[in-house]
Amino acid sequence: MLLNIVHGTESGGFIVIEDTVKYSGREILKCFINAALKRGEDVHVMGFETSEAELRAGLDSSCVQKIHFHKGHPDPLGWTCKSSFTVQQFTTRDITRLVQNTPYNKASVLIVDSLSFVLRHHQPVVICQRLQELKKVGVVKTIVGLLHSDLHLQGVVESVCHLANAVISVAPANNEHCGVAKTTRRTKSGKLMQEEEYFDMSEDAALSVQTRPHQPGHVQTEPDKPKADPTSNLTFNLRLSKKEKEAKEKVALPFVFSQEKKSALLRPTPGSGRITYEPDANDDFDEEDPDDDLDV
Repeated sequence: MLLNIVHGTESGGFIVIEDTVKYSGREILKCFINAALKRGEDVHVMGFETSEAELRAGLDSSCVQKIHFHKGHPDPLGWTCKSSFTVQQFTTRDITRLVQNTPYNKASVLIVDSLSFVLRHHQPVVICQRLQELKKVGVVKTIVGLLHSDLHLQGVVESVCHLANAVISVAPANNEHCGVAKTTRRTKSGKLMQEEEYFDMSEDAALSVQTRPHQPGHVQTEPDKPKADPTSNLTFNLRLSKKEKEAKEKVALPFVFSQEKKSALLRPTPGSGRITYEPDANDDFDEEDPDDDLDV
């Protein structure tokens, strides 16, 4: 799944690379840039945390001219006026203007390095709104943002990731030369697909991936052992012989109505269903109302 997303067979929309201080996701970000350049797409990079030279290192030199680096580093706040793009300009209007003012194809990729820096200087709800607007405007085909999840509250991370079509969470593996990527992708129908993979990157930003072993649903189970009989060591027998079963079936249960009992009870008899009372001479009748004292 990771290779498909990076190399564009499942590209489009908004993709989040989620990392922590334990493992950086910037190398995978460079893989996205390299793959987009090889596909012939224009790439616009908003670099707030790394220099242009550092980000270009290892990229395909034959396609590197198609990358448009909008300098936010080393003056992302615009204090010394050395940056061509500041964090305050992270708006739908300014980003659209930047993309439209440069020669671009219909398929453009926007790289944000990093969303965490932007979120530190804007309200999270404002950034979520702008990302949603950029997805709808249509000037860029794909937005890829690097998010340092350990710098933000969990609610902020979840809000940003909820907008994404795919989230790639990277972590260190036992082998220090590779990492583990947990990829969550939302299909057009709304279904979520997840997969964990080992990945490794070469110096020229080429990505190699292998499926992580022992995935859920593929766990090897031990053969079933014969279960012990709990009745084997009892001093009495819980099982019935054939004759005992036949005798048991012939016993009439007191709470079960036989056909004869049902017929006898349902058969109408003379005078049934009527109560006849004949007054007796010794009956004592009191014509006064016994509840007369309760009248108000």
